[in-house]
Amino acid sequence: MEAPPDNDVLWARSLHFSHRDGSPGLAGVSLGVREGEILAVCGPRGSGKTTLLRCLSGQVPVRTGEVWFNSAPVHTLGPLARERLRRDRFGWIGPEPCLVPELNAWENAALPLMLRGAPRRRAKAAALEWLERLDVGDRARRRPHELRQAERQRVAIARALAPGPTVLFADEPTAPLHRADRRHVLRTLTTAARSHGITVVLATHDADTAALADRTVNLLDGRRVHTVHLPDPADPEGRAACSLSV
Repeated sequence: MEAPPDNDVLWARSLHFSHRDGSPGLAGVSLGVREGEILAVCGPRGSGKTTLLRCLSGQVPVRTGEVWFNSAPVHTLGPLARERLRRDRFGWIGPEPCLVPELNAWENAALPLMLRGAPRRRAKAAALEWLERLDVGDRARRRPHELRQAERQRVAIARALAPGPTVLFADEPTAPLHRADRRHVLRTLTTAARSHGITVVLATHDADTAALADRTVNLLDGRRVHTVHLPDPADPEGRAACSLSV
């Protein structure tokens, strides 16, 4: 078993994954993510982006292949060890804000810290700081049903950032947001990651979102390709989407 390069905080080799219905999810995907890097995983819907993030983060065990985190094999861990890894070292933002309905906004954002054993006061302070950064500080005492969809997603992003994860997995994190809100939230997310040394693996089918990353990996039908067309118009700075090239 060959260990990954020392400068890769996350590394995967020859990942294969099939869904329960037998349909292919990944077909031999390999990649490395350097410490503090923001990596965009690009491709159209159904290309395997979410599946790749779920395998890298230990949410699902890979069927074939290897996943390493800080030179430790994730693919050999059992369910409880993977759960601890996700709790203590990883953060996750999905396309839908899955908040606990009985908790208010700051309690939802503080929940991962409290699950790690942080004192309530410190967890609350960290949660409130991120809610303020994401412009929902004034909604801190509101429960999810009292918030708009975009506000709930901002709370979910604050929840992922508050514990200071080593790696943050973001699966279409701005999907519920209006275009006017996306750039601000993405700037906050990427600025926070760089200032706190957080490695980010960002799945997106949006060219503007991918442009904020340090590097891109392109998927099509579960395989890596050189470039892939992201069906989004060129932004005002002239960055156009790439055309497909296997």
